[in-house]
Amino acid sequence: MKYFGEGLSELHKDLNKQIGKRSSFSEAMELFLNLHEALHASAVTGGVPNEVDALLCDLTPEEAAAMPEKKGETINWALWHMARIEDITMNMFVAQKKQVFTKTVQQKINSPITDTGNALTQEEIRSFSSRVRLPALIAYWNAVASRTRDIVLLLTADDMKRPVDKHSLDAVLAAGGVTSRQDSVWLLDYWGGKDVAGLLLMPPTRHLMLHLNDCCKWKMMLRKGK
Repeated sequence: MKYFGEGLSELHKDLNKQIGKRSSFSEAMELFLNLHEALHASAVTGGVPNEVDALLCDLTPEEAAAMPEKKGETINWALWHMARIEDITMNMFVAQKKQVFTKTVQQKINSPITDTGNALTQEEIRSFSSRVRLPALIAYWNAVASRTRDIVLLLTADDMKRPVDKHSLDAVLAAGGVTSRQDSVWLLDYWGGKDVAGLLLMPPTRHLMLHLNDCCKWKMMLRKGK
């Protein structure tokens, strides 16, 4: 069921068609930025309030830490997961520079982990979600989104076919972006098979659409007392 982003899947399909063509590179980047804007709080661009604002504006720390479904995640976990993956892929792979995440950011959020959270068990997700500070987590996600937009504005058509290099993958593991646990380290193989265009089509767009839909569903369930 659709809880978030009506019509965004169609925009993503258009992006997928255009992003690999040199002749439509400019149009693809404009489409990416429009889609990306709809998938982040309006504070990132100074635009009009959107569905992400509606999700976050009155979200309580208790709701963000709650796990509405017996076998699921939490909004806190999803926000962290989305932010970490966008940060790692856009900065360390696409821009080939340092991520936004630092020890100071980790301390502000009060996160016990530095990786994407893929390998956490349900109990670990509950523990993580009860610790993190929601305002600091949102601020980090916004900073990541702002950096992504700066990166994309500097890309050229030639960059689209540039593959993720092994040194960048090694750097992610060394920095703690993934762990050696199988449910985490598989991401390196997945990302290693992508080029820049492939990354733009997933971590900062499609990936967010899926998790934001879950977040809106969980918030609705909590508000209805389910």
